[in-house]
Amino acid sequence: MQANPYRQGLLMVILGVVVLSFDGLLIRLAHADGWSIVFWRGFLMFCVLGALCGVGNRLATLRSNMSASFFSALLLGLISTLFVLAVMNTNVANVVVILSSAPLFAALLSRVFLHEKVPLRTLGAIAVCMLGMGLVFMGDGAQGMLVGNLYALGAAAAIGGNLTLLRRYPSIDPVAVIAGGGLLSAAIALPMASPLALGAQSYGVLALMGLVQMPLATVLINSATRYLPSTEVALFYLVETALGTLWVWWMLGETPTTSTLLGGAVIIAVLVLHALRGLHLEKQRFRLQGFADI
Repeated sequence: MQANPYRQGLLMVILGVVVLSFDGLLIRLAHADGWSIVFWRGFLMFCVLGALCGVGNRLATLRSNMSASFFSALLLGLISTLFVLAVMNTNVANVVVILSSAPLFAALLSRVFLHEKVPLRTLGAIAVCMLGMGLVFMGDGAQGMLVGNLYALGAAAAIGGNLTLLRRYPSIDPVAVIAGGGLLSAAIALPMASPLALGAQSYGVLALMGLVQMPLATVLINSATRYLPSTEVALFYLVETALGTLWVWWMLGETPTTSTLLGGAVIIAVLVLHALRGLHLEKQRFRLQGFADI
């Protein structure tokens, strides 16, 4: 029986974003300066994924999409760098909430560059999720963190741009471009970093982040663009708004406000309804296609 592409993409992006949601917590637990974190997690991602680039025909695929692959790697390196700097300059709840604007950038860029029609249900979901984000911004601590907030907004724009690029060029190998993005972020951070002056706990957390958590999450999310529109993939970054806040609250006592909890609940509820509706519609198309092939 042929697999349902929508369901496959949905599972990829959900698992990827759940794994990614631990990012803010791990950055806090690393107890290191921002530039050193950017360097080590980028360099380690390059090591683990770069080793996989020699498997199969990944290098040949990279050469056939050289320009698009380079820009995707550049955006990934930018996302990684901006996210870490954002977490270091504001609280995690602010960062993950601002990242929830990624669907707006993805929808706009997909419409402009791909001429891809954005479903009405997706536009409605984005609008309600932005309301949820607004509720979070009403909480304490949102003021006086302009630098961190701007870093997070830049990361959201880069996420939307990268997902749109991957949607336009589905043959781009995510493993190769993520390895390249890791190398670029490490190169950017190295002049400002102190990579050899950290403690044992810092290196352990950074190894978990760079060798396991970030490569797995990024590969899953980027691969999902082969099966889902970039706007819908970006929409699932909103899951991190709730989970990313939850982990640091539970583990480190970084307590969110009531408005943050309410906004996160709105976002998750909308995402569940949106995903269920999309899965139902895709099942209908899948069945109709099956009948047409008989």
